[in-house]
Amino acid sequence: MIRLALIGCGEHSQGSHAVPLARYNSQHPGEISLVAACDLNIKRAEEFCRSYGFARAYQSLERMLAEENPDGCICIMPMNRITEIGIKLLKMKIPCVIEKPLGISPEDVRRLIKVAGETGTPHMVSVNRRFMPYLNRAISWAGEAGPLRYVRCSMIRYERRESDFIWATAVHAVDALRHIAGEIKEFKAEIIGDSGSSSRWYSISIQFIDGAAGQIAVLPTAGHVEESYELFGEGYRARVLSRPGQPMSLQCWRDNKLKLEEVASPDTPEDVINGAYDEVVQFVKALQTGAAPSPSIGEVFPSVQICFQIAERFTCNREANEA
Repeated sequence: MIRLALIGCGEHSQGSHAVPLARYNSQHPGEISLVAACDLNIKRAEEFCRSYGFARAYQSLERMLAEENPDGCICIMPMNRITEIGIKLLKMKIPCVIEKPLGISPEDVRRLIKVAGETGTPHMVSVNRRFMPYLNRAISWAGEAGPLRYVRCSMIRYERRESDFIWATAVHAVDALRHIAGEIKEFKAEIIGDSGSSSRWYSISIQFIDGAAGQIAVLPTAGHVEESYELFGEGYRARVLSRPGQPMSLQCWRDNKLKLEEVASPDTPEDVINGAYDEVVQFVKALQTGAAPSPSIGEVFPSVQICFQIAERFTCNREANEA
């Protein structure tokens, strides 16, 4: 039985990690044991134990690791502690899931990569778009329809004015397009509209090594929430559309005819449709079989690096204009 511990019991950890862990435990009895939940706020950890079936609550990470000796940890930290705690787990040889964006600077991420390489500790990065069932079905369908020529993502949000949006959140869009179309040869980013606005909109043009082109629109204050992925090739198009309060959908067209349409049932749990559950499946199966979990820090790093480069470029431009 795989002994798993959860580090961090905040809101994101609840929906994206505790819920799918509890679902896996319920659907695969005897395969995993949720031995502990840890948070600086002990009451949160205790609530996770009551709600999701973790056996014991801890306030001290060191105590939890020493007393429970888990086979794996899911580590959901504030961004400024991702690198620190990730390095700790890697050095202790504890297989772990680490949250994006892997740190708050490129230097942080490089430290994490270095330790991961030195220790060889099994690990994976939590980037749930790679595990979204509808997106992976779209990729499979497009692969059978013909070579991919163009891929597009629109990441639309409402009142997301945080300055780190491009590297803390939009990294999901960049990473998803790499998952769809492969490694990036080159990219160009531009600011949409007023470059001095407190909320920056971005247009990112991408050329992939395998020949496809791509486009990402990052619109964090566009008035509603939506995320879409579109795959185009000669004679075909596939689209995955996600909107809060509406079921996720997949539509595939070929030769001007709708060939496939799937709409998630309202009864389908959110963690199943958004990939969080399949992410848990990937981690557990890797621990059971000894296979390397994926994606690793090294596999996700190019996505993170691109987003940091975009942020740095436009921060430097703004500072130069203000000088």
